[in-house]
Amino acid sequence: MTTPRKLHIKSYGCQMNVYDAQRMVDTLAGEGFVETANAEDADLVILNTCHIREKASEKVYSELGRLRVAKDEAARQGREMKIAVAGCVAQAEGAEIIHRAPTVDIVVGPQSYHHLPQLLKRAKENGRALETEFPVEDKFGFLPQPKPDAIRSRGISAFVTVQEGCDKFCTFCVVPYTRGAEVSRPVTKIIDDVTKLTENGVREITLIGQNVNAYHGDGPDGRVWPLGKLLQRLAEIPGVARLRYSTSHPRDVDDSLIAAHRDLPELMPFVHLPVQSGADRVLAAMNRKHTADDYRRVIDRFRAARQDIAFSSDFIVGFPGETEEEFRATLALVTQIGYAAAYSFKYSPRPGTPAAEMRETVSAAEMDERLGRLQELIDSQQSAFNRVAIGTTVDVLFERTARKEGQIVGRTAYLQPAHVMASPDIIGQVLPVRIDSLERYSLIGELAASAPSSNLQMIIGA
Repeated sequence: MTTPRKLHIKSYGCQMNVYDAQRMVDTLAGEGFVETANAEDADLVILNTCHIREKASEKVYSELGRLRVAKDEAARQGREMKIAVAGCVAQAEGAEIIHRAPTVDIVVGPQSYHHLPQLLKRAKENGRALETEFPVEDKFGFLPQPKPDAIRSRGISAFVTVQEGCDKFCTFCVVPYTRGAEVSRPVTKIIDDVTKLTENGVREITLIGQNVNAYHGDGPDGRVWPLGKLLQRLAEIPGVARLRYSTSHPRDVDDSLIAAHRDLPELMPFVHLPVQSGADRVLAAMNRKHTADDYRRVIDRFRAARQDIAFSSDFIVGFPGETEEEFRATLALVTQIGYAAAYSFKYSPRPGTPAAEMRETVSAAEMDERLGRLQELIDSQQSAFNRVAIGTTVDVLFERTARKEGQIVGRTAYLQPAHVMASPDIIGQVLPVRIDSLERYSLIGELAASAPSSNLQMIIGA
């Protein structure tokens, strides 16, 4: 009987990379690999990289330096360790990775990881293997389905990729260059994936894509389906308790998506809708193709359809040429919208993007100061949003045991962690919880016998 080989995957960045890492595990299971949490014990280590944030490449090379030591130690023990770099840094830098880090055996882009078994063989025969071209075939047609045991081990929530790539070409973003053009998966393939997940205990499905609401997949009726219609169909699958999707673009919010939020109790009233800036000149320089007022009108459409809806967003501070007045326009937009959560970052140039060539930069000191002011405002809104839950009863989907003995943790419709003292038997169930207190960003409560109250007039700024 062949001894299983050990696989360790470290993922950086977005939800798509988490999903991709799981599919790599599924792909390599057929080659006799099993996961290990310890890189030093692994026969194959994969760094599944992200190129969106600042110093992404440097983080990868730093990690490769540590892995070189582990690889040398494995060799001294008479064991071979292979190292692969996958994901968007692999796509962007290609052969340069092997040149800078000769310890790397395989470099593979995010559209080609279904070729990992062949790349392992090629690396064994030739010493190295590199694949960063966009393949002609759709990788999803070649990826094996996860085994039931693997699905159950990953918990009651799962990501399902429905769309990849982006055609928007925001001037700060590398996604169109590393993930390619927008491509949507056929509806029937997504239904098959979700059905298999729910048959094995998954209760919450998050549809993911670089620009997920640009989804335009071929439907079983021969027509192209938008995201809203896809969500309506998925809500009909037995076992689906909750549906989510991420990440969206304001320009691709159509009537079918608004209707889905109005009509589907399974679709959670929490939308991640990045805006990046509240200043029209900055938005134009970013090539966002919408104004601040366009964004406000999209928010209004969601709120008209469902009063309890809440939002999160992304913001970039210090985009080239951003003035103090333009930054204050961002603060004004945040104040007007009112967010349950948001992510904010200082601008950092991505090589090869148009914004990287812009010379009218904002100083590091100004960026630090502006980011501090923005995050203080966002944190105050998130705290206020969470405090409103105290004294109300909310639905919680319970996910796992918590660190505190006897405590079970789940999430509300707004992804707030909620803790109760209860039996692990409640994991996988959606149950009403009376919220008693707040500890940092977590809600603390107890199981309630009554149905949830309509507590969601807690839209800050609405």
